[in-house]
Amino acid sequence: MSKQSIVTSGLTLAKGSQLKGDDFYEIKTLENITIAIVCDGVGSAERGAEAAKRTCQFLAHSLKNRPRSWTMEKSIKHFIENINRVLYMESMADHEREELVTTLTLVVIEGDRLYGANVGDSRIYLLRKKVLEQLSDDHAMDEEGMENVLTAAMGLDENVTIHYFENNLQVSDRILLCSDGLHTELSEEELTEGLAQSASFLVKQASKKHNDSLPDDTTGVSLEIKELDSHLTLLKSDLTAQEHYKAGEEIDGYKLLKSLIQNERTWLCEKRGLQYVIKFVPFEAFEDEIILDTFVKEVWIAKRLKAGFFPKAVVPKNRTQRYYIMPFIEGKSLTEFIEKKPLSVEFAIELGIFLLKMSQFLIRLDLVHGDIKPENIIVTERKGKPVFKMVDFGSITEAYSDISRVGTPSYLAPERFKQVPISEQTEIYSIGVTLYEVLTQKYPFGEIEPFQTPSFDKKIKEPTELNTKIPKWLESIILRALEPNTDVRYHNYSEMQYEITNPTKVKPYFDKSTSFIQRNEMMVYKVGFIGMLVFNIIQFMWS
Repeated sequence: MSKQSIVTSGLTLAKGSQLKGDDFYEIKTLENITIAIVCDGVGSAERGAEAAKRTCQFLAHSLKNRPRSWTMEKSIKHFIENINRVLYMESMADHEREELVTTLTLVVIEGDRLYGANVGDSRIYLLRKKVLEQLSDDHAMDEEGMENVLTAAMGLDENVTIHYFENNLQVSDRILLCSDGLHTELSEEELTEGLAQSASFLVKQASKKHNDSLPDDTTGVSLEIKELDSHLTLLKSDLTAQEHYKAGEEIDGYKLLKSLIQNERTWLCEKRGLQYVIKFVPFEAFEDEIILDTFVKEVWIAKRLKAGFFPKAVVPKNRTQRYYIMPFIEGKSLTEFIEKKPLSVEFAIELGIFLLKMSQFLIRLDLVHGDIKPENIIVTERKGKPVFKMVDFGSITEAYSDISRVGTPSYLAPERFKQVPISEQTEIYSIGVTLYEVLTQKYPFGEIEPFQTPSFDKKIKEPTELNTKIPKWLESIILRALEPNTDVRYHNYSEMQYEITNPTKVKPYFDKSTSFIQRNEMMVYKVGFIGMLVFNIIQFMWS
């Protein structure tokens, strides 16, 4: 039960006679925090409504599950920057212009503290003792007649201008988040009087002014502070870690059995007869905030991935050191599994479907794996049938967030070597390399060493030349996934998954060096046949 007592209200109405508008809001009341968000999708953008909904849902989910060691300010700014980058990069990739654009207002109440941020011209007000004060900052033009022109919005640019603020709260305070459809219709006096009722009352009041045919989408969310716990604060973690660990040592009841990785930070361990994998924070993290942040983020992401593609990650409540736990999965890495012979075609198809479904699960959270390769895939058994598991969380990151060469060079898309951000398309390339390798035991462009800048101009050896069991339709899928030209490569996981599950629908792939006759062999045969037939008829008539 929450120690806070906060009464919330929210309502959104579409303009005119429309049933659905471009605004979206979220209110989350959790045990220790309350989150409220209002987004106003920019109407001039084709996907403004989608941007508003995605931004609200992403921020609500992320703040709910934020890393415990992060300050609220860091969490709010980090997550806003992440979803902004996703919206902008996706717009550029899909439309070559800004189409996923929305304004944002956000508040988080924790204990007696109010944390807030806004981007754009949606507003946040605080009503205290009958005095209304605007806490947000309008990112709009100052010139007369240009007030509706935004100078900042989510998805408008790769970097976002965030207005952030903090304040102490008092009992009886009322907070209002609203889109411009509300604050342009009601005066400050009307907002002050109406906020004593609720946000729903304010939105309906604005609607009545136009006979229930509003000129703009209108949204309001209000929070009334009934009671606060002034002692409620984030738990500051003073957890430590050792520089060295050794077999036989016991940490919080987990007995270390053997190191699984050369850096000796990941161990096989045992507790009450069950085996687990325990991963400790790098010792350098205690002197390097970036390393600590990276590990905290890894744990945070791992805990969110509640799906069968991954082992379940757990952070023990009473731990004395900084680590997290996963069940130990009995099996072989896919690298070991194909050491003596390639994967069968049927099993390779299952692998492709597994990787695509896993990637689609991640992208719904605006995440990408970042290091898809056989070494990170375990082949285990369930009910006597071999199945796959992804076991590496350390590389998972937000889509479009990384322009470095993080990952394994041989599996990186060509554009990653030119500092293009990681995306669905770059992940599809990694899936293509993985499928090529498990079926041929070779890399499509040879093994690429770290710090090497490879060339992708040479023609890939067709998989069927190395493994005659591969059907042509599957070869076409693999080669299209490996296409260096991103205009030809699959753009989305769903495209590739549709073809791998519908072999008869697969479009033949041809390398750019393939001649017109090879690309259109059947058509050439038909034209040739018809031409010969016509020639023979003419010859017969004149003979």
